[in-house]
Amino acid sequence: MSESSMKKNKVVTTEDILLKLCQSVSGVLSSATSSQITYSAMVQKITKTSLKPDFGCFVLFDGGFSGLVVINFTSKAALEVYTNYMRNMGMPEEELAVLHTSDEVADVLGELMNQLVGNFTNQVRKDLHTHITQNQPKMLALNKQVNLSVDTNLDRPQARRVTFSTDQGNIFYLELAMDKTEFIQLEDFESAEDECPDTILEKAQQKMKSDKETKSEAASGASANDLLDELGI
Repeated sequence: MSESSMKKNKVVTTEDILLKLCQSVSGVLSSATSSQITYSAMVQKITKTSLKPDFGCFVLFDGGFSGLVVINFTSKAALEVYTNYMRNMGMPEEELAVLHTSDEVADVLGELMNQLVGNFTNQVRKDLHTHITQNQPKMLALNKQVNLSVDTNLDRPQARRVTFSTDQGNIFYLELAMDKTEFIQLEDFESAEDECPDTILEKAQQKMKSDKETKSEAASGASANDLLDELGI
């Protein structure tokens, strides 16, 4: 192969992969909350990933390349994202949690983390023609910093941090740790269709509605059984 044709080969670096992740975070959260979630054009090189107060979420991924995604929310950012999402889902105001330590907030942020990392893995499969899988996201309300490391799984770990802002100006931070890697495109290929964030949101709404109906049916079934027991039937 000549030198001129070699130069045409497209190289995808850690920063390009980080950009895909930032776009997934921004796109999915903006759609889910019907608000503007933006990220800084500047990326910070860091030496290690950490879970920080007030609320930390993390998820590991593995496959074509391995890594760790961490999102650290301030209490205000966590509550804003949770509240806007629940309002968007049609939840009455009086039923919303008011503390970032509430289980409901953890459940919602975990579900959103699942959606945005799912969107990211889909982009990676489509654009890089490699497959990565994710584990179930973990969420913790924190009052002190916890260092997280995936260095044991990575030969040459690299870590990056990006600042995100909500509609109301609250801040949260995305951290990515992964192997130093490059993908080199040898041949042209057509990318598959994107799964739009609205489709992801619609699936999540259907799932939440289905879960609520299942719980409701279980509760009514239990109350009917209680009544039969009381009547001695």
